[in-house]
Amino acid sequence: MSKLKLAGLQDDTPVKMTVELPADVHRDLQAYARILAEAEGQSFQSQQLIGPMLSRFMATDRSFIAAKSRS
Repeated sequence: MSKLKLAGLQDDTPVKMTVELPADVHRDLQAYARILAEAEGQSFQSQQLIGPMLSRFMATDRSFIAAKSRS
């Protein structure tokens, strides 16, 4: 099995948001949560992954990092 990009999720004080996801994205998010649960040996709900996924995405987006540092 390949190494997933999300691992070792930290508990943090959440900010409540409401979002609408396309059905296929929701299904993939649920599948990711199941696969991560198997790999980590603990259960995750799909909504717990959204924040860490967005954080990982922004942390690895070079154009965003460069623009953010110029602001």
